[in-house]
Amino acid sequence: MWMQISSGKGPVECELAVGLFLKTILKESKTTRVIDSVTGHYNGTFKSVLISIDPQEFKGDTDSTKGTILWICQSPYRPNHRRKNWYINIEVYQSAERFNFKENDVKIVAMRSSGPGGQNVNKVETAVRAVHIPTGLTVTASEERSQYMNKKLAFARLASLIEGKNEDNNSSHKESLWRQHNLLTRGNPMRVYEGKEFKPILILDN
Repeated sequence: MWMQISSGKGPVECELAVGLFLKTILKESKTTRVIDSVTGHYNGTFKSVLISIDPQEFKGDTDSTKGTILWICQSPYRPNHRRKNWYINIEVYQSAERFNFKENDVKIVAMRSSGPGGQNVNKVETAVRAVHIPTGLTVTASEERSQYMNKKLAFARLASLIEGKNEDNNSSHKESLWRQHNLLTRGNPMRVYEGKEFKPILILDN
């Protein structure tokens, strides 16, 4: 699964809160990795971070992690600032769907070729229709003179289509994730942390 940690349009203190929460999450699982990030104004701060988490190794409850997080702390950058409440947003997503091409997942239907080509085209079913069952993608191949070669051509076309579908899914998924960057709702935090140590003082279960 993917988790996005975002400061929204918040100030640098919120960017620091993103970095501190990221450290907390990285401690939960050794397999967690950062996929993408937008750095903040200072070292260790982030406007937004996208991470990949193995649900089986993540010790926290992902349902209780989603939502707004409040960090209560005097600003380390503006000591005289009256504000002490800094908010960040957490969203949890399933990873983009990705399909792997396997010939066993393809249904081949033989059919007669159409158009010029002589007696071989008219009498022998050399053309094929290939259907990738998991996605429903369908291609045909009739250019070659043998069914065997047309099957190879159909497999190649399907593999190319599936790779394109994977790229489209990944691009659409990431676009959806980054649209969440500015959708920060303050109030009713699911988690509350306090102080420079980022000590948890409240974690709610959904």
